[in-house]
Amino acid sequence: MSDLSLVLRHEVPSDHPAIDRLHERAFGPGRFARTAYRLREGVAHEASLSFTALVGTLIVGSIRLTRIRIGAEPGLLLGPVTVDPAFTSRGIGLSLVNRSLEAARAEGHRLVVLVGDAPFYVRAGFVPVPHGRLSMPGPVDPGRLLVCELEPGAFSGVSGAILPAR
Repeated sequence: MSDLSLVLRHEVPSDHPAIDRLHERAFGPGRFARTAYRLREGVAHEASLSFTALVGTLIVGSIRLTRIRIGAEPGLLLGPVTVDPAFTSRGIGLSLVNRSLEAARAEGHRLVVLVGDAPFYVRAGFVPVPHGRLSMPGPVDPGRLLVCELEPGAFSGVSGAILPAR
């Protein structure tokens, strides 16, 4: 990333239109049908844990975390993570993930789950959820359901449905 002057900062309301456009470009209209999207529907993401990546004044990336329940435990759902296609493969996505996890840990959160590509997210401390241990309110490839313990042992004994925290 040495060729970029990248700034990570908290998302602010004026970022929302640009972030919506990033999501549309990256995920298309099918994003609304995905199970992870359904968990976020109608639930505000956590502003203190949501960040944007900027190059100059251009928003080139975004990450959001949303409160959920993981079985009986409180947790966070990571996503979406979006990077402008013109800025991929420069470490922006991983920088956003690490920044949001640091902020979540600092706030005392213990668990984060996501649906995503294990080879990317293991670099930030995520591991696959053992098959059948957690369920989501819709179809999910079990190999893409990942968890990150922000506190060692936080996932021990946790099982059940992942649901919105309403």
